[in-house]
Amino acid sequence: MKNSVYLYVKLFITILISLVSTRIILNALGKVDYGIFNLIGSVIAMLMFINTAMALATSRYLNISLGASDLGRLKSVFNSSVVLHLILGLGIVLLLEIGGLFIFDGALNIPSERIATAKVIYHFMVISTFFTINAVPYDASIVAHENFAFDAIIGVIDSLLKLGIAIWLVSIGMDKLIFYGLLMALLTIANRIVKSVYCYRNYQECKINFKSYLQFPLLKEMLLFAWWNMFGLFCTVLKNQGLAVLLNVFFGILVNAAYGIANTVNSNIRNFSTIIIKAVMPQIAKSEGSGNRERMLKLSVFSSKMSFFLLAFFAVPLLVETSYILKLWLKTVPEYAVIFCQLILVISLFYQITIGTMAAVTSVGNIKRFQISVGLIEIFTLPLAWVLMKLGLSAYYVFIGALVLEIISGIVRIWYAHIVAGLNLKDYYIHTWLFSLASLALTWLIGILVRSFIDEGIVRALIVGVTTSLSLILLARYVVFTKEEFEKSRQVLLNFIPYFSKKLPVKFPNGSEL
Repeated sequence: MKNSVYLYVKLFITILISLVSTRIILNALGKVDYGIFNLIGSVIAMLMFINTAMALATSRYLNISLGASDLGRLKSVFNSSVVLHLILGLGIVLLLEIGGLFIFDGALNIPSERIATAKVIYHFMVISTFFTINAVPYDASIVAHENFAFDAIIGVIDSLLKLGIAIWLVSIGMDKLIFYGLLMALLTIANRIVKSVYCYRNYQECKINFKSYLQFPLLKEMLLFAWWNMFGLFCTVLKNQGLAVLLNVFFGILVNAAYGIANTVNSNIRNFSTIIIKAVMPQIAKSEGSGNRERMLKLSVFSSKMSFFLLAFFAVPLLVETSYILKLWLKTVPEYAVIFCQLILVISLFYQITIGTMAAVTSVGNIKRFQISVGLIEIFTLPLAWVLMKLGLSAYYVFIGALVLEIISGIVRIWYAHIVAGLNLKDYYIHTWLFSLASLALTWLIGILVRSFIDEGIVRALIVGVTTSLSLILLARYVVFTKEEFEKSRQVLLNFIPYFSKKLPVKFPNGSEL
């Protein structure tokens, strides 16, 4: 609960700032330059799956070592991770710079007068990528020690600085896109420096000593684990970012602006649910590391339910009122933005209902067949999208195809959690999957019914939000969550205020404390 509260405070603040920043940046850059920035970011992200795979490997091994209380191995994991990410960072920079010699020669649909500027932005993003990769061992250490208070502070400061950059962007006389890319790169470098200094001063394992703690057998083991994570993430990232390129080729840069808006909305809303996994994942891995498989599975199932319902809590009102909310936020809404937002949110909901099963499989460590099976299903989205667009169908049919494949992928994740970790299939399919999705459908229908009786406006949006939220809470309480899960959640909530009163006393001028 403490971990979640820190992360939710961070999330609420950063989302509010992000929404304001996005609107300012879209208006300052214009649809074309905003689309260029998102398109190049998509190209860069196609290689960042390698970094994400290494981050997952680092986090798992740090958590397992902490669960086993093995300080020597903990130091070896960290030092090995630093070496791996340094090599990885240099390798990705080299690949990106070589690729940059070719992708601007007709591979991307960018207006000719903005190609030179796009190349400059590309180089800024390559620099940012290098420092982002080398920050991973420090990020993983902060998470493994569950120091989410520091993580929240850094996240809020980072968002405030991004808002400052957005405001400054409005009054700049030079090329706004180049200026924006430069400042975002400098912010990434500053973030990396602050985290590394903090970890060096606070965590024993974060002292660089390659001679004593660099172990090549461990290095090999981490690389093998990361390799299969890398394959699965490659397929997922290729699906997500490859869609951006395909949409650009078939429909032009303005559709990329709509896709960028939809992804911004989805990532911000989805953060509400992924916080549970981020807060619980260290405990899931530590439970497995200490040999407590039963606790690990219970946490994994509970995480799936909570992640799904936290996403649904915010996603359902947005699904019902997408058009009005985007108009309220952006004023000028790019074509396809509404339908893109709705379909991508639904895809995220189906993904979220199985997120705990992935945590269970990852904690056990037997991920080879799991990643191959799920990855191949995910990557099939691209040829399916190509066929749909070749048939002359509208752009949103791409995401309908992606939704069908996400459902199939979720079924496979649940099956492998059963095979690898011993997850109870019948219980999961009925009490987690079926009951959760039925609750979602009923809540959405209630929202549609309420909307049909009231004229569009802020009052209708608020009423829809309150009605759907209350409906979802009641359905989760009486239909989805078990009695044990509800009682434990209730006990935590009852202890919530006294806990933080002790941790965060309020001092009065006379010296007394609350």
